[in-house]
Amino acid sequence: MFFVQLNPNVSLERGADENLLAIAHGRAIGLGRFGAEAAERVGAGLQYNDGLGEKTEIAELVRRLSLCGMLEYRLARSEGDENLAIIEPQTRDYVPHITEVGDDDALALSRFAYIRRRGGDIVLESPLSPALFRLRDPAILVMLAHLAEPRTVKQLRNMPGFAGLELLGMLIDCRLAFTPTDDGGRALRFAEGDPDLVLWDFHDLLFHTRSTSGRHANPSGGRYAYAHVMEMPPAVRPAWPGAPINLRGLLEPCDAATSPLAQLLRRRRSTRSFDDRQPITLAELSRFLDATARVCSRERVDGDDGSEMEFASRPYPSGGSSYELELYLAVGECAGLAPGFYHYDAGRHALTPIAAKAEHLRAMLGGAQHHIDSPTPPQIVITIAARFARVSWKYSAIAYALTLKHVGVAMQTFYLMATEMELGACAIGAVDIDLFARMTGVELHIESAVGQMAIGRGLAANNVSET
Repeated sequence: MFFVQLNPNVSLERGADENLLAIAHGRAIGLGRFGAEAAERVGAGLQYNDGLGEKTEIAELVRRLSLCGMLEYRLARSEGDENLAIIEPQTRDYVPHITEVGDDDALALSRFAYIRRRGGDIVLESPLSPALFRLRDPAILVMLAHLAEPRTVKQLRNMPGFAGLELLGMLIDCRLAFTPTDDGGRALRFAEGDPDLVLWDFHDLLFHTRSTSGRHANPSGGRYAYAHVMEMPPAVRPAWPGAPINLRGLLEPCDAATSPLAQLLRRRRSTRSFDDRQPITLAELSRFLDATARVCSRERVDGDDGSEMEFASRPYPSGGSSYELELYLAVGECAGLAPGFYHYDAGRHALTPIAAKAEHLRAMLGGAQHHIDSPTPPQIVITIAARFARVSWKYSAIAYALTLKHVGVAMQTFYLMATEMELGACAIGAVDIDLFARMTGVELHIESAVGQMAIGRGLAANNVSET
């Protein structure tokens, strides 16, 4: 049986205005007016299919809590039995579905699925999955081990301690298991229903989803999680023993003063406040993009096997001339350009509007404002996205690491050009890949956000930092 319950860190309380509040980690979220019976039933937990498909007060309360990520779901053989597994949402507004399977259907474990210990729990998860499973029954682990090769549902049902068809249906729905096709699922790089997954190494896709936000519920960002455990390491590494060779005496007094590049490097700063009375102009944006990201040349090369490869150079370096990075602009304020979401066509030096929802645009600008601790939203947020296949088509094991290196050199290029143009710029440490996927409609393993930078006309110098 399948049940819905509050996350253990969440409680329901009645506010002064009689609105129901969800309290989590000291933060209150208003849910609206709900009767005592609905609050009590949801707070105590209820069977998932118990009227939740109907337009009832309980169903609406469950829907609102799910939108806030405050629910979890449990599997048990009956209401009084111990839990077989607890399903924990990892994405916003996750709602579970149970895929129907028949006795003759074959299943295999996804090659992206993995099991690990998290505190006192054994957890099954995947970078493709919108939820993780806290496994409470050892028989499930035995079944998962058997799914290294395809097994029919009938075979699984005959195993001791079989956990039920609902579990199998949820594993498929969460992309932790799949139905093999022609090759029986035995290929090391089976597509699992999506040919674009073939080019991904397990560790690369896992790192992409866990080092960004939007596809997991783990704490992230500047949390100072280990400040109570150890002292902060020194800003400059302690010197190695031995006699140092002094390089200062080799510098000419005029070296830094006369080199334009050296001056530019020293002037570079992160700007966190922008002048909305004089926003960046479309002409300035055109110049900025032309200097930093425009395609400089294109060529086709014949491979040794008779295949044809295409390369296009840009102003920054890229391993193997991959140039997989694409720029998407969330525009809040730009003189001569309407607010909206745009793709920069580097080949034509043009901006193409994308019909993203207004609330998603506000969320992207607002998220950037939060991450750089700015008093107002940035004028423009540049999302650096990667067409991953451009790198993984050639490189193995190092593909995603190469992409992150490319993001670094692109960001430094942006910083230097913004400094040259006396614009403000600030790299953004966090990027929401789920929000980006919603705005573009492109799956995260095909083309996804890997970095962000805010640009615009900066305010006074006291609003900048050395970072």
